[in-house]
Amino acid sequence: MNSVSSQDNTQVDINAQVHFIEEQSDQYNERFVFSYTITIENRSAETLQLLARSWLITDANGNKVSVEGDGVVGQKPVIAAGQSYQYTSGSIIKTPLGTMEGFYTLQDLNGKEHKVQIPVFRLAVPNILN
Repeated sequence: MNSVSSQDNTQVDINAQVHFIEEQSDQYNERFVFSYTITIENRSAETLQLLARSWLITDANGNKVSVEGDGVVGQKPVIAAGQSYQYTSGSIIKTPLGTMEGFYTLQDLNGKEHKVQIPVFRLAVPNILN
């Protein structure tokens, strides 16, 4: 498990926890499957809606994949002040080590958009770095 947190000037905390899914992975076919659980905590005084996500996924060979889309896991959650939202998704890379990073686009009730940085976090097979 890997955990990382970030706080943006919009007072939103992002926390990521990563798990390697060994039973769905196949090292001989360069398939390494990871799940990640993201918690988005709205520490601001305003209600925010998550409109979009943008990811940059990089494997250990330097191959990069960009993923952009509306919302997360088919939802555009509204996160009230002082509340949090959590979801789990996954990523498949060709190496036992990689990274993910990106940003969320959130909108307040006045229609102002905020880009909240998601700090880089590691996708790693357990004990790969020992």
